[in-house]
This record gives sequence, structure tokens and C-alpha cells, in this order.
Amino acid sequence: MTEQPAELIDTRYATVTEWVTEQFNPIYRRTLGGEFRWCAEWWRHAEAIVRLSSLWYSWEEMRLQGATGIGLWFRDHLDHQLPILMGPRGPFYQCTERDHFEPHQARLAEPLDGWWDPDPLPVGPAITATMDDAELLRLLREFGEGGTGR
Repeated sequence: MTEQPAELIDTRYATVTEWVTEQFNPIYRRTLGGEFRWCAEWWRHAEAIVRLSSLWYSWEEMRLQGATGIGLWFRDHLDHQLPILMGPRGPFYQCTERDHFEPHQARLAEPLDGWWDPDPLPVGPAITATMDDAELLRLLREFGEGGTGR
């Protein structure tokens, strides 16, 4: 995984690791435990890498926008990402500041044959705007019982 921003701008930090170490961690402090979680091995969490990289890329861009750039960055980026990143159900939810815990990865099932075909053969009524609630509920029940709904 590359740590360089996609666009070539005059970045203050060369990598997301450098940004987290020198900008994010020292400045955006929170009392840990309860509402806020952190993992010292944040780089082991794919979601954290993506969220922190997104914050870094946007921070690098918006710091160059003058007087309101960082204010807008707080509102549009950090204030949204921080409660998710460090929240009780975020990527660090089972970690402590001292201990990393590898989160469980949800099971995936292979799509049924033909599921993604661009023009599937219809085997039932199509869902349309003219379908009433009773018809839609019947179709959803059929789908939930293993039918294709098509």
C-alpha cells in the first residue's frame, strides 16, 4: 500500500504515518476509554488506514486554502471521522492504548450464479413504481425465503 497522496501537492508530511505521528496524535488528544478508543498499532487496522489517509490527504489540501481552510477541514472531515474512528464501535473498539486486538472479519458468501448478469432472465414480476404495498411485501417475503425475486 502506498502512503503518497494521489495528486502531487506540496505536502508538509511525506506519509500518513508521519502525519499521524507529528500532527494527528499530538494535537487531537482525547481521554481514552469509554467514548474514545485508540490502538497504538493503528496501522494494523485497514479501516483506520483508510480513514486516517483520507484525513491526511484532505488536511494537506485544505491547509493551503487560506484563512478558512482548516476550519472547513474540521467541519467537513475531522468532526465526521473522529467519532467513527475512535468511537466505541469503530475500528479500535476492542483495543486499548496498550493492546491491539485483531477484529473479526465478517463471513462472505459467493453470489449466486447469474446474480450479477446484466440482463437476467425474468422468473417473476419486476419491481416497479406501480406495485402496491401488498405485492411488494409478497415479493420481499419470497426473496427472503431463498427466491430470486425475479
